[in-house]
Amino acid sequence: MIIHGDVAFMIISTVLVLIMTPGLAFFYGGLVERRNSLTMMFQSFIAIGIVPILWIFGGFSLVFGDDIWGIIGNPAQFFAFNNLSPFVVERYDETIPYLLFFMYQMMFAIITAPLMTGAFANRLTPSGWIKILVLWMIFIYFPVAHWVWGGGFLAKMGFVDYAGGAVIHITAGFGCLSGVFFLGKRQYEYTSRPFSIGLVTIGTALLLFGWFGFNTGGALTAAGLTAIVFTNTGIAAASAMITWLILHYIFHKRHSFLEICVGLIAGFATVTPCSGYITPLSSVWVGIIGALVCFFCVLFERKRWDDSLDVWGVHGVGGFLGILLVGIFANPLINSISSGIRQFFVQLFGSVLIAIYSMVLTYVIFMITDKIGTSIRVPKEVQESGLDEFYFSENYTDDYK
Repeated sequence: MIIHGDVAFMIISTVLVLIMTPGLAFFYGGLVERRNSLTMMFQSFIAIGIVPILWIFGGFSLVFGDDIWGIIGNPAQFFAFNNLSPFVVERYDETIPYLLFFMYQMMFAIITAPLMTGAFANRLTPSGWIKILVLWMIFIYFPVAHWVWGGGFLAKMGFVDYAGGAVIHITAGFGCLSGVFFLGKRQYEYTSRPFSIGLVTIGTALLLFGWFGFNTGGALTAAGLTAIVFTNTGIAAASAMITWLILHYIFHKRHSFLEICVGLIAGFATVTPCSGYITPLSSVWVGIIGALVCFFCVLFERKRWDDSLDVWGVHGVGGFLGILLVGIFANPLINSISSGIRQFFVQLFGSVLIAIYSMVLTYVIFMITDKIGTSIRVPKEVQESGLDEFYFSENYTDDYK
C-alpha cells in the first residue's frame, strides 16, 4: 500500500540528491582558474543529460534487474520503462512506487562519475569526457552497483554499503587516479588558490543540503531509521569539520575557510556508507577518524601526483574508510548489521576489489577513448590559455549584451 508521507519524503530526498550535482559543479568550478571554470562545471552538468538516457535504456536493469551469476542484472527486464510500475512493487519497499525508486537511484548514478573530474581538472577535453562518461557508467558503475545494491555476489557475501561509500565514492575516488596517471600533470604553472570562494561556498552549501537526502533516502521510508541516519549524517560532518580545522591550524598556523569546506565533505563521504548502521555517538568518532585519515592522505597525494582537487584523498579514502568502519561500529539494534571480525573482513574484501576494479577499468577506458577520434588530452597551449574560450567560446564573465 502506498503511504503518501513516504512518497513525499522520497520525492524530497530525490530532489536533494539531484541538487548535489550542480553543487559539485559550483564547488569544482570555483576551485579551478576562472578561464577553466565553465569547462569544469560542464563536466558535471552534462551528466544530468547523459546518465538518465543510459539509466532508462538498460542502466537500471543492469543494476536492479534479476541477478545473472552474481555479476550483473538482466538488461532487458526494465529496459525503456518496461515493468516499471507507477504503483508499489514489493521488492525493495512496500510503501512507494517502484518508479520513484527508479528516480531516486538515478540521481545517485548522475553524480558519481562527475566526482572524478576534479582529480584531472583542465587536462581532459569535453568530448573526451563524454566518451569516458558513457563507457565508465556501463562498465564500472552499473556492475558495481549491482554487486552491492542489486543482489550481486558482494551483497550475498554480506557486504553492505548504506548510501554509496563503495558504489559511489570508491569507484570515483579510486578510478580518478587512473585519469590522473594517464593524462599526467598539468602542463602550466598553476596555483592552488581558488578563483572564486563564492562559487565554492555555494557548491559546499548545496552539497551539505543535499547530502541529508543522499543518506536518509536510503531508508525508503519516513521512519525511525531515517531519524538515526539524518542525525548520523550531520554529527559526523560536524566533527570532521572541526577536526580538519584543528589539523590545518596545527600544520599551517592559520585558519582557512576553504579547508573547513573540505573537512565537511570528508566527514560526509566517510559517514555515508555506515550512516544506516551506527549510533549517533559512533558517528562522532566516524567524523573524527575520517578527518584524520583523509587529511593526511591529502597531504600525501599532494606531494606525489597531480590530483587537482584532492578527489582521492577526500572521496576515495573517505568512502573506503567508511565501509571499513561498518565492521567496527555497526550496531545490530540500528539495522540488523553487527560489527565484528567477519563483517570487517567482508567489508575490506569488497572495498579492495571495487577499488582495484575501478582503477584498472578506468585506465582501460581512458586508453580506448584516447584512440577513438581525436586525443582526449588538452594540448599544453590550451591549458595555458584556458579551456573555456577554446572549447566553448564562452567564459565566466560573459554578459552576452
